[in-house]
Amino acid sequence: MGLKFEYKDGQTPLDEEEKEGLKIKSITTQGELDEFEQLNIEKAVEWTIRANLKLEKILTEKFIKDLHKKMYGDVWKWAGEFRKTDKNIGIKWTQVGVEIKNLLDDTKFWIENKTFQAEEIAIRFKHRIVSIHCFPNGNGRHSRMMADIIMESIFGKEIFSWHQSNMVKANETRKEYIKALRKADNGNITPLIKFAKN
Repeated sequence: MGLKFEYKDGQTPLDEEEKEGLKIKSITTQGELDEFEQLNIEKAVEWTIRANLKLEKILTEKFIKDLHKKMYGDVWKWAGEFRKTDKNIGIKWTQVGVEIKNLLDDTKFWIENKTFQAEEIAIRFKHRIVSIHCFPNGNGRHSRMMADIIMESIFGKEIFSWHQSNMVKANETRKEYIKALRKADNGNITPLIKFAKN
């Protein structure tokens, strides 16, 4: 019996090959999958705390992939690898590497030139990386963790609260998050910054 996924607003359906990348064969429901992913993510958080991260290390393609692998490597065989198919959201998969490089270059520029406040740099990074949609799955949580790492390790500031939610469950918080993302898509980053801080 295959795993039945229920996709919430803003989530990307996995294709059959990606579903086969599930490492834990006993998982049969979305709820079980969410639990396993959450345990894996908690390990990744511990790793980021121990890793003593510096700007030069964080703002690299290697780190972006390593973090995803740390977050999902116990659950998905393809964790830490950029997607190799086009999705209902995100850019063409062949452009992912190029756009990540552009994002990293822009972010370094923003930091060096103090183009925006720290929180806006972190949220602009988060928004751009999630809209690139580097990975088959887990992009939202990965992008939020990247924003937190930028805040804490690059700027030495408090991480975002994200409404105390991992936003996996379809509820009002997730709806508000998706709405803020859509506004950021249209060039208004303020609601997403507000959301991240609450």
